[in-house]
Amino acid sequence: MRLTTKSRYGTRMVLDIAINGTEKPVPVSDIARRQNISFKYLEKLIGKLKHGDIIKSHRGPFGGHMLSRPPSEITVGELVRLLEDRGAITDCADTDSNNCSECNQAGECMTQWVWIEASEAMFERLDNITIDFLLKKFDNGRIF
Repeated sequence: MRLTTKSRYGTRMVLDIAINGTEKPVPVSDIARRQNISFKYLEKLIGKLKHGDIIKSHRGPFGGHMLSRPPSEITVGELVRLLEDRGAITDCADTDSNNCSECNQAGECMTQWVWIEASEAMFERLDNITIDFLLKKFDNGRIF
């Protein structure tokens, strides 16, 4: 699995909201400007993040977005699963069945176990990296 810009930009957006949205909602236009990411692209990610209970939105002239949970309760693994619409590095590792039917070796593949193990290892690590951890680790004056 190659992580797409959805995961990378979505994580940057959540970090930006965590930093700049502690007292008031953060407009998407401000995030887009600071992160140098398309406003329209960020708007697409907002829906998934709202649906996943990562952010909440506020309407009106002073509206924008805030985290819906503390940064210590949001993991990068959760963001990746949510934004990539999957919880594995390959299609065949994203199934509960030993017979994945995703490739021409379906039912006979001797490597499916490898991809399942790799997915589990990657997400085990990402599930232990919280937004709070990143904020503390990289608190070096860099503006998000």
